[in-house]
Order: sequence, then structure tokens, then C-alpha cells
Amino acid sequence: MDYEKLQLYMELSPFEIQFELTKLAGNFQDRALLNAGRGNPNWIATTPREAFFTLGHFAIEESKRTFIYPHGGLHPEINEIAERFQNFLIKNQDYPGIEFLEESIKYGIENLGFHPDAWIYELVTGTIGDFYPEPDRIRPHTEKVIHSFFMKFLCNNQNGLGRYDLFTTEGGTGGIKYVFDSLFENNLLCKGDKIAIGSPIFTPYLEIPRLSNYELVEVEIKADASDGWQYPDGEIDKLKDPSIKAFFVVNPGNPQSKAIKQETLERIADIVKTHNPNLIIISDDVYATFVDNFRSLMAEIPSNTICVYSFSKHLGCTGWRLGVIALHEKNRIDEMIASMSDDDRKMLNQRYKCVCLEPDKIKFIDRMVADSRSVALKHTAGLSLPQQTQMTLFALFFLLEDNILFLKGTERTLNNRIHKLYNSFGLSNEKIDYTGTNYYAIIDIMEVAEEKYGTAFARWMEKTYTPLSFVFALSDLYSIVLLPGAGFDMPPWSLRVSIANLRAKEYKIIGEKMSKLLETIYEHYTLEKN
Repeated sequence: MDYEKLQLYMELSPFEIQFELTKLAGNFQDRALLNAGRGNPNWIATTPREAFFTLGHFAIEESKRTFIYPHGGLHPEINEIAERFQNFLIKNQDYPGIEFLEESIKYGIENLGFHPDAWIYELVTGTIGDFYPEPDRIRPHTEKVIHSFFMKFLCNNQNGLGRYDLFTTEGGTGGIKYVFDSLFENNLLCKGDKIAIGSPIFTPYLEIPRLSNYELVEVEIKADASDGWQYPDGEIDKLKDPSIKAFFVVNPGNPQSKAIKQETLERIADIVKTHNPNLIIISDDVYATFVDNFRSLMAEIPSNTICVYSFSKHLGCTGWRLGVIALHEKNRIDEMIASMSDDDRKMLNQRYKCVCLEPDKIKFIDRMVADSRSVALKHTAGLSLPQQTQMTLFALFFLLEDNILFLKGTERTLNNRIHKLYNSFGLSNEKIDYTGTNYYAIIDIMEVAEEKYGTAFARWMEKTYTPLSFVFALSDLYSIVLLPGAGFDMPPWSLRVSIANLRAKEYKIIGEKMSKLLETIYEHYTLEKN
């Protein structure tokens, strides 16, 4: 491959480049593909999955209980289902995950005040999945369980926050899509509006606003690499501009893997209070559980924050597509809609009148539900019931104290892997920040080249090759897939390495091959120089 003619790929999203890199790296049968590009963990939480499948056995028993024909069953009955479940537990103590399932049922009854029959009936019918999601936004017991999870892991158990309304979605990206669409449908954002974006950031947040159906003006709020990827006060103060309508941020960051410090959260809250009270904050908190005592903007500024969360990363369930949107029941967005002009409200009422007798009173989060199915198909909206049931068990897995070992285990795993990568590439362990998530590592190849081989070599390398040359060479020569950092608004020669994807020994190999490739490039430089 001609590594000097890769400029065309610079226009692609890093995730699209990854597909090209994977195809290139997979062409060789004599070596293993090491894909540390897309952030897909190689671990899975088994216990809540075992509980789901065991619950499925009970659900099938319930559906066949009063049905006499083979291969079929009826919708389970709610009356005395809790008593029948207790009998199922007694008879099947050796079923996988049954102890956790029993603890989960008990937690709902004793900690959340659930009626036993209603609680078990929701789980059973959710596992069967024979009805449409109803209520469409989220099922009632699921909402209370997920709400408890949010309070503990995203709001650090803060008291007095009140209640958040939740909407389950097809992964975090589904949530992002619904938020963008409904902000536009309700005239909260319009073409040409200014939005602030905390960078570096998950690539779609940079790409979506530029699409023709949005055409938003981006204002960059740039984190400082020399200060642990925190946002300087001067950058945050850009939010004081009332012409900035929304602030999109990933917290903890992707790719920088750092949570926003408390002082900055408080500064943003003060700006909203005193300078920009209509600022809408969209906070993507998918990596929250990787940081001890994490505190989201949804806790600091509940009135203005839309939180998007996904269970995909920590539980190894990207294929399940389990996301949640959270919005406080008393929020500024609903107030902004209510204070719109008569003409604007009349137009919105026309949009939603087919799903509500009083469309003026529909909350923004329920407008998102309707918009997710183009309003007219709202009766089919909602995340599938089996997905909601598995999500409920995942949340309970976090909430039950015995399972905190899983959280600490993944934390130690990531720390060990990034340690192996840095050591084998010759980077100091001082560069590892154990207070971050360490889900991703950011490595600036040009910075390393200058440190190892001098400024003259670094300038030659920059002039001779494109920033994509290094990642394509890694794929072609060693079947290693990493993502270019430029697409995340990182320095052009930076790489994002997902630390979640592979085993520790494989990160050692990646570091060694990166070092070898850089050494090979230096040898070319010395030959040319001589």
C-alpha cells in the first residue's frame, strides 16, 4: 500500500476508517487480528444474563400452565404469580443465576416497595415479549429500578434531587438521535443556531450538527491535555453567551477518559443560573460507572440537563442496545415550550394532537417518544420488553452490593492493560491516570517520535507521511487496528486505543509493534539523511 496517498480517507469518520483498517488487517492468515479500534469490551456480565434465561424458563412455564396444546402457550396470569415463583425457586435451586434472581425480586419488594405479584408479572411478561411496550416510554417497575441506579451511580447518592422521567432507547446512540430530532421538531434548536461542543468528543457529536437537516454552528469548548483533559475556565466561560442554545458533552470523556472535575461542574451551574438560563445541556454519561463517586451534570443542573446513558460498556452488552434518556420532571425545556408564542405552540399542537387530547401539556420527554415513531406511529413506540427486562436485571446487578466486585474487577483489568501498553511502547507509567476510566488510551505518535528521535526526525516524518500512514501501516504490517484521533478532534497524529477489547498480553504486543514501526520509520529517515 502507498502510505503517502491516504489523504482521501481523512474525510471519513474514524469508525468508517476502522472498517477499512479491519479489512486490510484481516487479509493475513498467518497472524491474529488485534482490533483495539471500536470500544467493544471483551468481558461480559454473566450473572444477570443467567438470571434472565432462568426467568425465561419460569415465564414459559407460566404461559403453558393453562394451555393444553403442544408448542404454544397463553399470556401469563398475574394472580398469585409470586407464590408460583417461590415454588419455582424451591424446585430449581441449581438453575444458573437463580440466587441473583431471587435477590433481585427481594430488592424490588423490600427496597422499592413493589407489590410481589405486579413486580414478578412485569418481569415475566417482559421476558416473554408478547405485548407491545406499555407504557411506551418505559415500564413502571423498570423505571423505578433504573431511577435508583441513576441516583447511586450518576448522582452519587445525592439527596433531594427529586424525580427524573426516563425513556428507554435502542442504545445510547438511539437516545442521541431522539434528542437531536425532538429539539428541532419543537423549535428548541433551529438551523443556524450556535451549539457548544466539549472536545475532544465522540465523533458523531461533531458530525451530526453539520448535516444538512441540522446545519448548526459549532463553538468548541476545548479540554486541556496538559491539565488532565480538564476544561479551562476560559473555555467554559464561552457558555455565558446567550446565543449558544445547547452544550453537548461526553462525561467521562471519549476518547480522553476523564470525568469533569467538581469545580467545573459548579462553574457551569453558575453560568446557567446567572448568564444563560435557557442553555440546554446534553450529557452523554455512558462511562459513568468506571469512575468512583462520579457526579453527572444531571445532578448538578437537573433543570437544564438531558442525560443519555447506555449499559453497553460496563456489562459487555453492546449487542443488546440498552440506552436510557433521563430528564428531570421539573425542567427548563418544558418551561421554554410553554412560553413560546401562540403561533409556535399552535403549530406544535397540530403535530401532537393525534396522540393527546391536550397536546399543549405533553412533556418534552414524551414528545421524544412520539417523535421516535414520527408521532403517527407512537402506539408502536418503546424499547422491546425483553430488552427492558434485561436492562432491569443489569441495573439490579449494579445495585446489589455483593456485585461491587465486578466493578472493581473491570477497573483493575483496564489499569493492568493500559500499563502493559505503555510499558511496551516505552511510555512512562506517570502518563497513566488511575483516577480516569482508562477505557481508552490516547497516544500522540508525533510527540513520541520527537521525544525518542528528536525534532528533526519528527518534522521529516510529518512532511513525508500523512497522519493516517501510521494506522494503515499497523494494519498492513501487523494486523493491528487502532483509530486515528483527528476524527475525535484530537491532535492530527494521535491514536485512540480501546483498552477494553483485548487481553493484557495483546496490548503488550500492540505496544511492541508500534515501537518497532516507529523505529523502522526512523531507519528510513537515517538512510535518506545519509
